[in-house]
Amino acid sequence: MNQGQTARRLERVEPHKGLVMRLCSVVLSLLVVAGPASAAERLDLVAVTKIRDEGFRRSQVMEVAHALTDTIGPRLTGSPNAKRANELTRRKLADWGLSNVHLEAWGPFGRGWSYEFATVRMLEPDVSQMVAIPKAWTPGTEGTKRARVVRIQKLEGETDFQAHRGKLAGKIVFLGETPTLKPHDQPLLKRHDAKSLEQLANYVGVDHSSRVDEWKKQEKLRESVNQFLHDEKAVAVVVPGKGGDGGTFDVQEGGSFKLGDPLGIPLLVMATEHFGRIDRLIAHDTVVELAIDVRARFHQDDPMGYNTIAELPGTDKKHELVMLGAHLDSWHGGTGATDNAAGVAAVMEAMRILKASGVRPRRTIRVALWTGEEQGLLGSSAYIEKHFAKRPVPKEPEERDLPSWAREKTGPLTFRPGYRRLSAYFNLDNGTGRIRGIYAQGNAAARPIFERWLEPLRDLGVTTVTMRSVSNTDHVSFDAVGLPGFQFIQDEVEYVTRSHHSNMDVYERLQSEDLIQAAIVIATFAYHAAISDEMFPRKPLPKPAPTKPHKPL
Repeated sequence: MNQGQTARRLERVEPHKGLVMRLCSVVLSLLVVAGPASAAERLDLVAVTKIRDEGFRRSQVMEVAHALTDTIGPRLTGSPNAKRANELTRRKLADWGLSNVHLEAWGPFGRGWSYEFATVRMLEPDVSQMVAIPKAWTPGTEGTKRARVVRIQKLEGETDFQAHRGKLAGKIVFLGETPTLKPHDQPLLKRHDAKSLEQLANYVGVDHSSRVDEWKKQEKLRESVNQFLHDEKAVAVVVPGKGGDGGTFDVQEGGSFKLGDPLGIPLLVMATEHFGRIDRLIAHDTVVELAIDVRARFHQDDPMGYNTIAELPGTDKKHELVMLGAHLDSWHGGTGATDNAAGVAAVMEAMRILKASGVRPRRTIRVALWTGEEQGLLGSSAYIEKHFAKRPVPKEPEERDLPSWAREKTGPLTFRPGYRRLSAYFNLDNGTGRIRGIYAQGNAAARPIFERWLEPLRDLGVTTVTMRSVSNTDHVSFDAVGLPGFQFIQDEVEYVTRSHHSNMDVYERLQSEDLIQAAIVIATFAYHAAISDEMFPRKPLPKPAPTKPHKPL
């Protein structure tokens, strides 16, 4: 029933028309513009106006993104740059007047890693500069090494090892199938339209257990291949770039960050176009010689990882929490712009907006900037275990060494005092694209609340709530212990096609208008979660998997 219909109905039964009309107007305005005593589904449109004014007119989101990407650069967990990013974000949040700003250690993580340069040149049959980047946690070459190239299509077990045993000493191994590159028949830039959002809103159940099994399998294979190549005394290994073309390629880890694990040999990723040239030369029985020089360093003085934490204190419900977060760490090929300086800058800007606009949340709003996300949600998982809930440490060594997200969910949860205090957590980690809605993560009770919060944001393109669950980022650490953790739906832009984990994940790929919009949306969600009368509804606690029986001796 709208305001006009209500007023006309009251006018027929009440002779004091003017008084009733005024009372009706006041009551309806209180239902729409809610104060501190509002219910979860009510809106504070006065605060929304303040948030939008501050976010659109005085945004600092791109300044933060510039500082993280251009000034600091890549932020591999455990590296000096990651620690510089912790300090930069701590200072910035404190300068904005937020409270309880600090770095919180977790771990031990292991050894850090960085590289100063990598050069790969073809010397025979032609002189040519190649584009290549070393994989994280692999050693340098200790000077320039000149060696002949040996081509291997695959190393997937003992049969392949046996075929190449005794043939690789002093050689540079080119390993893996060369991707076939084709002209692009689809645009690199992708945004949601009405049809794609409608499709996304339709629920699809997804079983993520197969992803865990595949990850475990690939980790074991990587370790055995690295050990084989080290034992065979190869000079270095070069693999073709994947995830792009035109000189763009993905770069992640090749070695281990765990203290005490073998260092292995230098591993590099090469631009697909350059790898393909060498591949074709060898296929035509042409001798290829390369000169490789990689300068890489391990950092073992501080094995801990760090999360940056800050708060905007609440009022009458200040002991309860609403949290925002994004991961601060990145891979090292680019400068970690869309993955995930974009998310960090947006959630930091959301906190700045809330502080500068003068709104008064009832619950304390806390921001957490995680590290260790790229290695398996390590920073957020450690935070959950310290503050909210944890499961017993697995007894089997192989299971115990896995990141928490990959472990079997066995054993009961032990709850910390903070478990009952957290209302909801909101995460941003899908690139630079503007927010178009939110994943309800299978929480049916969340859907009508989110749809209500979307009402003053629809003109910004935020229209969709889906019951679907999404994985692979830090809200999963909350969801895994039964806490309401959510990830926003974003326009993909060039995330998959160009920047995700690639050497071109740089500031130029960021879209300022999208990030300004994202910060405003996040601030609006956080504020409404913080003024609700009730805590955010929760799903049933996740049921632990049955303990696997021990195999007989």
